[in-house]
Amino acid sequence: MAGAEAHHQHRDVQGGWLRPAVFGAMDGLVSNLGLISGVAGSSASSQTIVVAGMAGMAAGAFSMAAGEYTSVAAQRELVLAELAVERAELTRHPEDELAELAGVFEARGVEPGLAREVARQLSVDPEQALEIHAREELGVGPADLPSPLVAAASSFGAFALGALLPVAPYLLGAASLWPAVLVALVGLFVCGALVARVTARPWWFSGLRQLALGAAAAGLTYLLGTVFDTAVG
Repeated sequence: MAGAEAHHQHRDVQGGWLRPAVFGAMDGLVSNLGLISGVAGSSASSQTIVVAGMAGMAAGAFSMAAGEYTSVAAQRELVLAELAVERAELTRHPEDELAELAGVFEARGVEPGLAREVARQLSVDPEQALEIHAREELGVGPADLPSPLVAAASSFGAFALGALLPVAPYLLGAASLWPAVLVALVGLFVCGALVARVTARPWWFSGLRQLALGAAAAGLTYLLGTVFDTAVG
């Protein structure tokens, strides 16, 4: 038949590496654009803005990396502990675990006798049995555990890259805030457009939305910097 071989593909709903990288870069862009906008609003010199921007980049990148490492490591340790419990149960109470797995298949509409036979065959290999039980009960497989080091390194790099963009025009000799704002807003639009790869939104909508949010953050912090400068002065 003409359409017998037709297939369809789904988006990566977890975002893969793109989602954390893009959002890390956007975080760096928005936070550092806001920081240097606030400092610029206080009539600070270009040198002061550069120092503030580089300090914000370093502090934010290290903070992101440390937070991501701690979060992923804690999650990994929790899952490993639960996997150890499941492995011990499979060794001590194999019949109970077999019945539990058969019950899962029955709940999905499989005939009881067939469900038990499928569970029995899948449980022949202990590692396969562990993976199936883990996916059914924990929602994650032993091979899917993220690396804390990779998570920390990617967060550090993405945030630092995003945070560097608003500072780059000053490093290249700019004397006003506008080149930094322009570069940052272009970067935010690109990041927003990339996010559309893991959503159903059009690329231009995601790009403009992120650009608007970044512009609002920069405008508000610039205004606050002006107010604080006036109050202190």
